[in-house]
Amino acid sequence: MTTITICKTAAGTYAGFHAFGHAEYVKRGKPDILCSAISALVVNTINCMEELYGEKMKVATNEETGFIKCDFEGSLQKESIVLMDSMVFGLENLSKTYGKKFLQVKFEEV
Repeated sequence: MTTITICKTAAGTYAGFHAFGHAEYVKRGKPDILCSAISALVVNTINCMEELYGEKMKVATNEETGFIKCDFEGSLQKESIVLMDSMVFGLENLSKTYGKKFLQVKFEEV
C-alpha cells in the first residue's frame, strides 16, 4: 500500500508531503497502473513547482521502497498551491477509485 501524507501548517498552508510504499495493485513484477499514476502525479507536481515556478524544496527519494519526501522552503506561490491542490485532488480520486487498501491520503499538521 502507498501512504501519502500531506503536511500543512496550523494556518492551512502547504509545508510539504511524503509518500511511502508501493500500491501493489497487481502482483509484483507486473506493470502496476496505480503505482504509475501515483508516481506521475507526485513527480510531475515536484518538477513543475521547481522548473516552472522556481520553488525551493528539499527532496529525498528511494525508488525501491517507494519513498519520497518533499519539504517546501518557505511559502508557495499561488501557482504552486494550485499544483498541490491538483495533486491532492488526483490522489484522493485514485484512492476512491482503487480503494484505501492500495492508497491512503492523510493530512498532518506540522
